[in-house]
Amino acid sequence: MSATAEQMNAEIDVEALVQDLNRRYRDLSVEERVTQLYKDFDVSEVMLTSSFAANSAFLLHVFATIAPQQKVHFIDTGFHFKETLEYKVDLSNLYKLNVEDVHPEDWKHAFTIKDETWKSDPDFCCSINKVEPLQGIKAQHRVWVSGLMRWQTEHRATLDVFEYRGKIIKFYPLIDVTKEEREAYIKEHALPFHPLVAQGYSSIGCAHCTRPGDDRSGRWVDKPKSECGLHI
Repeated sequence: MSATAEQMNAEIDVEALVQDLNRRYRDLSVEERVTQLYKDFDVSEVMLTSSFAANSAFLLHVFATIAPQQKVHFIDTGFHFKETLEYKVDLSNLYKLNVEDVHPEDWKHAFTIKDETWKSDPDFCCSINKVEPLQGIKAQHRVWVSGLMRWQTEHRATLDVFEYRGKIIKFYPLIDVTKEEREAYIKEHALPFHPLVAQGYSSIGCAHCTRPGDDRSGRWVDKPKSECGLHI
């Protein structure tokens, strides 16, 4: 069998696995999904990322409760609000998280600072500072956990609990959580808000490209862009 044929068969096998995972996880609660994840995969196979932004406390609280051994990867773009970095420290201490910072290459990041790339080509800026730094880490894992929810964007509205994208299985345990359910969870567990939420920020990314606004309306204002590129 040729290498190409073997690759195609492997892709088919993964797609079949994703279909089975969706069938088994779709009707589970968030907590049940996360618990089941570690019955189906070893912790070493799982990559959890967090932006420590407006909605991050929900997912991090679930994992800190059910899987405290899980490492959390934080992509430090070099452009975060100082409030985000402070919030990361606060949540890490509160939930006893094992957080590993991921950085872009120094020379590439320096170029985006000098060029102010976020103004002329925000997709390229995101690629350098967010997407590329995670590539090597992704290759070491089978499953990537992220806290996406369907109500956030049109793209996310199309997602299931699992999908196979970018040569990794992506797991969205919160995908079908409504705004009301999110608010109820936050209230029940007294989760701390990102400090910028009180200033009208509903979605928080890099300081250059984030403004106050409902949902994700404050991200990349006046640009035809709603995703950084990590999840598409």
